[in-house]
Amino acid sequence: MSAPLPAGAAHQTITVGGVRLHFVESWRGEPVVLLHGFPQDSTAFDRMTPALHAAGLRTLAPDQRGYSPGARPVGRSHYRLRETVDDVLALLDAAGLESAHVVGHDWGGGVAWALTSWHPGRVRTLTALSTPHPAAMQHATLHSDQALRSWYMGFFQLPFLPETLLMARGGAFLRRSLRNGGLPAERVDHYVDRLHEPDCLSGALNWYRALPWSVRDQPVGSITVPTLHVWSTGDTYLGRTATDATARFVDAPYRLEVLEDVPHWIPELAAEQTAELVTAHVTTA
Repeated sequence: MSAPLPAGAAHQTITVGGVRLHFVESWRGEPVVLLHGFPQDSTAFDRMTPALHAAGLRTLAPDQRGYSPGARPVGRSHYRLRETVDDVLALLDAAGLESAHVVGHDWGGGVAWALTSWHPGRVRTLTALSTPHPAAMQHATLHSDQALRSWYMGFFQLPFLPETLLMARGGAFLRRSLRNGGLPAERVDHYVDRLHEPDCLSGALNWYRALPWSVRDQPVGSITVPTLHVWSTGDTYLGRTATDATARFVDAPYRLEVLEDVPHWIPELAAEQTAELVTAHVTTA
């Protein structure tokens, strides 16, 4: 179960492409959209949002498709970047927002980069947590140890077998992998327990399975809005090469912040520091 909602927060739903997405809207002020990754949900930002609200910011945190109970369509074609970007556009429309500040972690960062490239008028500022620009990721895959770090992406392309392995014995393999990656046990239990819901794990894995189509659909080009990139030296999934290459693909004010000895799970493990960085970025851009 997620934590109780703070005062001024409300559960909302939107319908896009025949699926119903759940999101939490909190507070008032400059709007900030918070996009989670694998295998998280919107509660990944629970420790960040109080500090953002205290700074006078309004947050909108969706459970993205595959994770939201009403948004688990069958088939990987429904999880291309085009589909996930359209979800965020629908979220902005439902909230009556022409544009917003966008923060994305992990796969949420991939959505944030694509959204900002394809629809720069809808994004006031971009903050990418952990995730490099997709073109920088491709470069690093060919010129560093990134392919080895990302071995699981190839494994997730297989049908059925990943679901069987990850959920065997109550999800023991996935729980152990996430804990070894630095995610706290309480968060591991919450995320893995939710993945046991009908079609949730397949929906989450379909983000990876749709990646070949996403790459073919339309490249993610240069970024033309102020961009903050936060990366952590303890990240076992995303290396420094892609991080350093990301600046080449931003044609706007760009800042890289490096968190020392923090694992991949920046929203959960460096919440206060990250909230301060986001607040400064949003208010000064």
